[in-house]
Amino acid sequence: MERGSVTTPFGRRPMTLGMLASQITASRTRAERSVDKWKLFRWLCEAKTVIGVSDRSLAVLNALLSFHPGTELSGEAGLVVFPSNAQLSLRAHGMAGTTLRRHLAALVEAGLILRRDSPNGKRYARRSHSGAVGEAFGFDLSPLVARAAEIETTAAELAAERQHLRIMRERLSLCRRDVAKLLDLIRESAPQSDGHDYERMFELLIAQIPRKPSASDIEAVLDSMDRLRRDLTNQLEKLLNSQKTDTNDHRNGCHIQNSHPDSLSESERGLGKGGEPFLRKAADTKAAEPLTKHQPKPASRSTSSLSAADRSSRLPQRPCREIPLTAVLQACPQIADYGPSGRILSWRDLMTAAIVVRSMLNVSADAYDEACSVLGCENAATIIACILERAEQITSPGGYLRELTRRAQRREFSLAPMVLALSRAKGRGGVVLAS
Repeated sequence: MERGSVTTPFGRRPMTLGMLASQITASRTRAERSVDKWKLFRWLCEAKTVIGVSDRSLAVLNALLSFHPGTELSGEAGLVVFPSNAQLSLRAHGMAGTTLRRHLAALVEAGLILRRDSPNGKRYARRSHSGAVGEAFGFDLSPLVARAAEIETTAAELAAERQHLRIMRERLSLCRRDVAKLLDLIRESAPQSDGHDYERMFELLIAQIPRKPSASDIEAVLDSMDRLRRDLTNQLEKLLNSQKTDTNDHRNGCHIQNSHPDSLSESERGLGKGGEPFLRKAADTKAAEPLTKHQPKPASRSTSSLSAADRSSRLPQRPCREIPLTAVLQACPQIADYGPSGRILSWRDLMTAAIVVRSMLNVSADAYDEACSVLGCENAATIIACILERAEQITSPGGYLRELTRRAQRREFSLAPMVLALSRAKGRGGVVLAS
């Protein structure tokens, strides 16, 4: 930093180390670097809790940005605006003078603007004979350009956290509704059974949810709630099997089992063991029904219990990661440039980078949210990384993402072939895709 580039405030305002640090940061801004001021302002609004500014301070900053001509903030052009307090107050929706000065000081303290005070403390600019602005005294916006990457990354991280929290809340609401309906079904279908333990466990889990839960709080309750849902489904399945056996014994006198050694029921149980990759298309097979002689239709009450229990057993499970992070980064190296500090070390970093890339590729938030709900946040971020690698061949990234989401809902899409194709195209055919 050059010695002559340091400026101190006018009047009784003292010089602080924070002001000096902001000036040093602003002086290191490259002249060719530029950023859209309104995109930067939206990032600030999303990251205001981390940056440490209030909404009123952001209203004053919005007014200051409106005095800068053009939409691009660049080090090559002048970044000093010099409105009077009266004009600044009008564009800040009539904010009082004392309030205006307090929020200007808050913006300076947060390191978002700098004061370039004149010898007498007035704000003005000297113009050349052609009318161009020469030296100006007022508020310097260069710290915004210097911190643009930091602000964008912070906004993307907070957006990823909010999206993850929203998805966790949705899953907990669905699981909570399922458990409540299954408890009602047990009370209706088997009033003699002892379901009070399940009800007490359900009430205890509900009581553990804080008023404003975090994602970790929701995940802890969701895991316990999901286990309770599986236990209730198993109880209803046992009840259903006992009702079917009683009905067959009562009407037919003897229940003839299928003794064929190649019964499909055995192979179906075998298919259920072991973790299948997420969204891998499975064969549509049905469990073999036991052979009965003149098997009658079950009672209407049993039919309703069957449909409810069958629906609860087919509830959507939490999507899991299909591809390891190392394989994703080997096949899609460009996504690392958009991660925090220019690198990706975890799935959280990948999801943060995917938020930035999604905005850059003009993929709507609705399309990305839908992909996260169907595929899971990690798998949706992997697809964004793959789309970034093939951005030149894909004319509509948002439409492409929606089509992949629809195929995933029909169980017709898997991430493994997409990542493997990109890996082979880059000469990395030996990438291990098993997690």
